[in-house]
Amino acid sequence: MNARRRTVLVAGAAGAAALATGCGSSDGGGGEDASPTPTASGDATGGAELARTADVPVGGGTVLKERKVVVTQPEEGEFRAFSAVCTHASCLVSAVSEGTINCSCHGSKYSITDAAVEAGPATRPLPAERITVSGGSIRLG
Repeated sequence: MNARRRTVLVAGAAGAAALATGCGSSDGGGGEDASPTPTASGDATGGAELARTADVPVGGGTVLKERKVVVTQPEEGEFRAFSAVCTHASCLVSAVSEGTINCSCHGSKYSITDAAVEAGPATRPLPAERITVSGGSIRLG
């Protein structure tokens, strides 16, 4: 009986892990549900470097899949960062184009300015990530 229970718990953990990867994407995962309050400052005390400012196009952005972060530059010199995990089904967003952060799993689109939902099925914005910008470097924190 105890062995049977252990089998069910292991299967439950495996199922939870599969759900965390979401939508069949091997890169997916993670949580959601934070209000977008991105910050950018001249403070050089940030954490790990995400990207160089020159690598983030004005009016667009860059998806950093390995960090599960998307960095955008809605206006020249204004940088924002958000979770790259879609709030609909936890897929990773795939691209930034035409003013939106796009998830190719089900077609959700988010604003590059505040990560508000521009097109569903997602109903919640992407959570904001805190960043610092200094000397051409964009860092977490």
